[in-house]
Amino acid sequence: MKILHVIDKMNPETGGVCRAVRSIITGLSEKNVYNEVVCLDLPEAPFIQELSFSTHALGYGKRPWAFHPKLIPWLNKNIPRFDVIVVHGLWLFHSYAVKKSIQRFKQYQSAKGKVPKFFIMPHGMLDPYFQKASGRKLKAIRNWIYWKIIEGSVINSADALLFTCNEERRLAREPFQPYYPKQETVIGLGIERPPTFNKAMSEAFHERCPGLKNAPYLLYLGRIHEKKGVDLLINAFGQIVKEIGSSESNSDNQNEIASLKLVIAGPGGETSYGQKIWQMASENVKLKDRIFFPGMLTGDAKWGAFYGCDAFVLPSHQENFGVAMVEALACSKPVLISNQVNIWKEIKETGAGLITEDSMEGIHVMLCKWFNLSGDEKMVMRHKAKLCYEKHFAIASAVKVLLNAIKD
Repeated sequence: MKILHVIDKMNPETGGVCRAVRSIITGLSEKNVYNEVVCLDLPEAPFIQELSFSTHALGYGKRPWAFHPKLIPWLNKNIPRFDVIVVHGLWLFHSYAVKKSIQRFKQYQSAKGKVPKFFIMPHGMLDPYFQKASGRKLKAIRNWIYWKIIEGSVINSADALLFTCNEERRLAREPFQPYYPKQETVIGLGIERPPTFNKAMSEAFHERCPGLKNAPYLLYLGRIHEKKGVDLLINAFGQIVKEIGSSESNSDNQNEIASLKLVIAGPGGETSYGQKIWQMASENVKLKDRIFFPGMLTGDAKWGAFYGCDAFVLPSHQENFGVAMVEALACSKPVLISNQVNIWKEIKETGAGLITEDSMEGIHVMLCKWFNLSGDEKMVMRHKAKLCYEKHFAIASAVKVLLNAIKD
């Protein structure tokens, strides 16, 4: 079987979608499925050169739609080579381009060969959050118009929509009409096992956070974006530090909390929101030596951050899957998350972490609960974190479901 994956960007700084594509291809390759990618990145970009699978980077598309004049001609020429086309993500030119190319192939070339199956993985981009968020009113209107003109027909023309979890499928039905996909299939999403811990990982991470030394820390790893609720995390963390200073905390682990740090790692620090977050931490005299911003972490430094943390924190207002969160689970790290992370039910079911509302008060209460857990209770939760990964997010089972969905 030959599969073509079509995505706007493979740049890891753009978020979890490209990371998910890499994991899917890794799992499919282990099943002897051939994969290629076409994307709108610069072909000379280092992250393109490092990929182990064939990737056709056509150059940047013209924003805001990411239109690229070479994409449809490339698809028209190459689609006959594939059995399956999978579009990753929505709202940009690449999904429309695949629909147009598939239509053309059906019309002019179906007699010469079998028409490839056409699937779409929305990766959470049909979540109603994006239509309801207070700061997205104009974008919500734009999306509704775009749905009526283009995206609705793209969705309804695909052979199936592929979702990463039941919650994503449920939420996708809410924001737009008419919504009549031919089929909705939950395939899950598997993440490959992390590399075994070694000393070089810890050293690489601490080179990026030299002031951290050997202090315990909570880890946020992801884009620094308002959707992620990083401001809630800093405010809640700051409240706990304040309570420690004024002896208002009832925690039995005062010494541990007193030395605790917070690492906020990821791209986006140069944005207006990123600068706001940095100021929140740096201008608070009680926080400036407790919060670290090492930027985007990759390779050994990333795994060193995961293996060294006490727990992983994700306070998002909307999160479809949370690849970094699942990587933390795979490293036996409990996760402290909001109930707006679509796979929170799997976390709750296995006891792999704590869940709360996406508010400052909710995050504060959750952190207090974590600090009040005994050492034995945290150890049990670390064990359950690894079991949660094995049960729900190991790559082999997810790929098996994906292959069955494609064949069906």
